[in-house]
Amino acid sequence: MTSDDTLWRRCAHLGRVLLPLVDQEPWRQARRHENLQAWGIDTEAGERLIELFGALAAHAVAVDASLSAAELDDLSLTAVADAATGKRDYELLAGLPNNFADDHDGHAVNVFRLHIYKGGQYSRRLTQLSTELRHALLVLAERAPIPSPTCGDIFRRAAEAGLPQ
Repeated sequence: MTSDDTLWRRCAHLGRVLLPLVDQEPWRQARRHENLQAWGIDTEAGERLIELFGALAAHAVAVDASLSAAELDDLSLTAVADAATGKRDYELLAGLPNNFADDHDGHAVNVFRLHIYKGGQYSRRLTQLSTELRHALLVLAERAPIPSPTCGDIFRRAAEAGLPQ
């Protein structure tokens, strides 16, 4: 496994734990589901794309800063939130591994690419999902007992909550 693969796996893990941590307040999940339905996005597919967006945003910031997988723990949630809405869709794809150890990740990245290439309403959906991701990241940052929480803080909170590692 290359260092690029390890970094991606850590970023993908971050993406997968974000929504379960946000959903510790059950009304947040209901609100997100309402938003997805109002936007005409299947709930399961939308949540998977939000998870992927989280991984892509973290990965893009980490690659831009030349961070290793171990250094991802020091990356601020605010930087990831800013990348979610501040980077162009194609910028989020830069530096990804050529192959993914997890077929689900590879499939999700391909769906993301299709949304970019199709444009129109699909691009609008990506914008809506990026906004939903940014909101989730800011909620987690606000809940943190420390100022400027990092990805490492989210990994620790996920472990404490018993989420799969």
